[in-house]
Amino acid sequence: MRESQMLKGILDGCVLRVIADGEVYGYELIQKLKQSGFDNAVGGTIYPILQKLEKNGDVTSLMKKSKEGPDRKYFQITEQGLVTLQAFWEDFDSLVGKVNRIWGESNERDV
Repeated sequence: MRESQMLKGILDGCVLRVIADGEVYGYELIQKLKQSGFDNAVGGTIYPILQKLEKNGDVTSLMKKSKEGPDRKYFQITEQGLVTLQAFWEDFDSLVGKVNRIWGESNERDV
C-alpha cells in the first residue's frame, strides 16, 4: 500500500495541527508539511482540505495584504477545530495502538 493511500484519513488532522500552532497561509502550510516529511504535499491536495475544514467550522480565514505580491488567505483554528483536533489525536493514538498490537503479535515483522 502506498503512503498516499494511508495519508487520506490522516492529512486533515495534520493540517489542523499545523494551523493550531498559529495562523498560516496556504503555501506556507504546504512548506511546513514538506519540512515535516510530507514531501508529496501539494496545493491540489491541501487547498481542498482547507476548504472542507473551513466549511465544517474547524478553521476560519482572513485575507491580508502581502508585501511580496497579492493578498494572502490566512487560516486560523477555531474552538471547534481544537475539539476536532483533540478527537483526531485520540482516534489516531487508538489506531496506532491497534496496529502495534498486530505487529507485536506477529512473528513475521520483516515481511
